[in-house]
Amino acid sequence: MTAQLTPAEVADRLIALGVQAEKADKLEEACLRYRDAVAAAPGYPPAHLNLGIGLEASGDAAAALLAYETALALDPNEAYACYNLAKLLFTRGELGRAEELLRRALQRQSDFAEAMVVLARVLESKAEPLQALSVLETLLRNRPDHAGALRNAGLLLTQMGNALVRLGKTGEAAERYRRALELQPDLAEAHCYLGSILVDSGMLDDAKTHLERAAALQPGLAEAHVGLGNLHNALQQLEAAEASFRRAIALDPGFVEAYANLGHVLVASGQPELALASYDAALALDPEYVEARWSRAMCRIPALRGAQEDLAATRRAFSGELAALEQWFDAGRSGAGFRAVGAQQPFWLAYQEENNVELLRRYGRLCVKLMASWRAQPSMPTPAKRHGGRIRVGFVSRHFREHSVWNAIIKGWLGQIDARRFEVVAFCLGAAQDAETRYAKSHAARFVQAAGGLGDWVQAIRDARPDVLIYPEVGMDPMTLKLASLRLAPRQGASWGHPETTGLPTIDFYLSAQGLEPAAAQPHYTEQLLALPNLGCYLQRAPTVAAAVDLGQWRIDADAPLLLCPGAPFKYAPEHDAVLPAIARLLGRCQFVFFTHWARALSGKLQRRLADAFARDGLDADRYVRFVPWLNRPAFYGLMQRADVFLDTIGFSGFNTALQAIECGLPVVAREGRFLRGRLASGLLKRIDLQELVTFNEADYAALAARLARDRDYREDIRGRIAARRHLLYEDRAPILALEQFLAQGV
Repeated sequence: MTAQLTPAEVADRLIALGVQAEKADKLEEACLRYRDAVAAAPGYPPAHLNLGIGLEASGDAAAALLAYETALALDPNEAYACYNLAKLLFTRGELGRAEELLRRALQRQSDFAEAMVVLARVLESKAEPLQALSVLETLLRNRPDHAGALRNAGLLLTQMGNALVRLGKTGEAAERYRRALELQPDLAEAHCYLGSILVDSGMLDDAKTHLERAAALQPGLAEAHVGLGNLHNALQQLEAAEASFRRAIALDPGFVEAYANLGHVLVASGQPELALASYDAALALDPEYVEARWSRAMCRIPALRGAQEDLAATRRAFSGELAALEQWFDAGRSGAGFRAVGAQQPFWLAYQEENNVELLRRYGRLCVKLMASWRAQPSMPTPAKRHGGRIRVGFVSRHFREHSVWNAIIKGWLGQIDARRFEVVAFCLGAAQDAETRYAKSHAARFVQAAGGLGDWVQAIRDARPDVLIYPEVGMDPMTLKLASLRLAPRQGASWGHPETTGLPTIDFYLSAQGLEPAAAQPHYTEQLLALPNLGCYLQRAPTVAAAVDLGQWRIDADAPLLLCPGAPFKYAPEHDAVLPAIARLLGRCQFVFFTHWARALSGKLQRRLADAFARDGLDADRYVRFVPWLNRPAFYGLMQRADVFLDTIGFSGFNTALQAIECGLPVVAREGRFLRGRLASGLLKRIDLQELVTFNEADYAALAARLARDRDYREDIRGRIAARRHLLYEDRAPILALEQFLAQGV
């Protein structure tokens, strides 16, 4: 006689039939068998659990949820019922109960891998990435072969990296992205975001590898194209950058960052009206997007003005935008404002020969106000003075490498300051390295490079506890501005790598030079002005290695006087365009040689403006003006050795280029300006007792240029005097001694 089956045993047989039907994709039949099982054993939890699974597979989530709830009412700790119900609740956004059920499932079954994966997703959705990562790390230790965990760990590590980026911890973020790629090498998002960090750090070759990989893995990933746009921008490839940002916008028309970054490129390429439209498009999508709101104000200062653009009008427009920006941030938005600081800077303001101190004072106060609201700032105590030991001096710059700021300012100060009295700490914000970087490392007591984002750099500087912190240039780099807007040392100063006041209340002094400043220059600065002796710097002579150049390839008339115009396009203000036709009229036959800038649109705009200036004087610019490619240094030296006259830019002078011309024995014609930035070449000439090459108005400038070009004897006499006196520019200890004396005060 066969023993009678219990209700649970009957239900198990029906459940087995249901599972068999479900495997055959006969979901309706499977659900009928599960319902029979429930009818046979209403108090048996597995019957309700399997009915829920069948109903969920059939797409009836509501009925499935009721079945899981019934199973749990019968057995509150049934692991699979907890897990399946939690999955449904997670999709409905009921995160609290979903987490509670998953933890209950794991109490019953600690190695329940699927429950751990879903728990990690729940914690991620609750903005608890550290806890989510901890769950997945536990799973990966116990089940290293679990593919779902690997993918979720990679995604979570990527999201954690994104959160760290927002906190300014880009060094830690990069570690998370790299770890994500170790777990999942084809994770496009991790390649994309790591590449973006590498762009900001200046590691452009590695950035290119990751960003191109991201775009190849996921062609529709708009973030990858924004990253490529930033890479092209860093490589000074503006057309390619614009194309990448427009591609990102085509893929995701709601991508606010893409519009803002496109605006930055359009500003750099001299298209402020298009940039303004791009910023407005970003703000239409997100009216609270602080980077676009900030940049919209900054782009009111054009990189290169047209002949008909009114200088006073552009300054009034910028002042009005600055006032609107101050008011906008006063309306409770300052908490996020730190992200905007440095997104764009009023860099082009310095190229207007006007006193910018009041505009920059307002700008600087706003920068400092917004940085003070940075989330880490309230916990940052005021830097305290150290007692005992050498005076610790920190230099903060992106340019501890071959660069004009390094060559003119940083190298001499860092290399010559007395190491017995001063301990130099170099904070190198960029990742690029060359022979000059190695020189800096060998002369600094400590060299900190590419520490990461804002939070990382703040911590690195505070850990070093400098007595004095010097920013050789403020206004050229976003991170430099952010850091300079904070109080990270008891005394903080700036210098003339960007020859303009910073306007920042956090900068106490400005290191300039007696030989470069006009009389009574303090009103040009918000900082205490310290004019060091002579040129204010310790210059080291570099070898002049020239390469032969073929003038014919650029349609340069080798028999005509050759006047070199070496400035970037934005150094040429339209007020001075008439000088060149005036020189041409005096000479009759001559060639003015300009250089095509990497922002080719700017060079094109300048070329058209000069053509109009010559035409107004009844001359054909094509007979006189040549634009040649941007040259490497040997070719540039070769061209200078073929030239007759070096025409310094008016209003914003050259320093390194004028120094190179002097090294090549090329006579330099300068018009001394009203401010430091317009007196750099004239300062060099006065230092070697060639004041006769310094003029004070455009008419004298044109007359002197013409005399040098046509009077061979006079030109050769000047060349001889340059050769005899240029040694006076180098290895001047007076500025170093004065700098040391100043730095020792109050420490």
